[in-house]
Amino acid sequence: MQSVLLLRLLQLASPSLPIGAYTYSQGLESAIEKGLVYHEQSAREWITESLNIIGDFEAPIAWRLMKAFSRRDSVAVNHWTECFIAARDTAEFRAETIQMGYSLGKLVIDLKIADESLQSILSDQPEIPLPTAFACAAEALGVPHEAALLGMLFSLVENQVLVCVKSVPLGQVSGQSLLFSLHPIIESVAQNAQQLEDDELSNWAPGLSLLSMQHETQYSRIYRS
Repeated sequence: MQSVLLLRLLQLASPSLPIGAYTYSQGLESAIEKGLVYHEQSAREWITESLNIIGDFEAPIAWRLMKAFSRRDSVAVNHWTECFIAARDTAEFRAETIQMGYSLGKLVIDLKIADESLQSILSDQPEIPLPTAFACAAEALGVPHEAALLGMLFSLVENQVLVCVKSVPLGQVSGQSLLFSLHPIIESVAQNAQQLEDDELSNWAPGLSLLSMQHETQYSRIYRS
């Protein structure tokens, strides 16, 4: 990848972007509270399973959205955006993706990195989930789709590891070791997401949904999901 595109990818996937990713745990805080995640190995098992769930639904939808934005196909963007929002089966998960999608989408518009056709498609969405905003930004910045997908997955995993470092808690060395060990899984999930047919997509994760709903009323919590 050319150096300028690499820099664009790093900026797009950076957790320092002001989209609020660090305020969410995606159900992990509830799992820690219930003792399901309590050391490095259980953290790795949790994040691996979370990656597999993302790889069966969110990642392939992000892939389809990037292709749709590339074709300037507003119908496909609308379809997959609606599918993703409809599949957010708890109030927290829905609020999370809409808040971060809105923030990233606003950056795309405010920084004027997208052409008029991309801006028009993005602005026409009644609600913008994170995969839609990310796909639009990746296309606007000219980041290769394969690299963008890897960047998105790495960003999600990095955020989960950071939650574990702060809340299990894990040490910094354990956190880095955990992140390194997940690289092959990230790559495998990204490759699989590009190959799934539409009827193979699934967000079936009842245990995670229950943990998210329980987190909504958790007595003491740091994260918003």
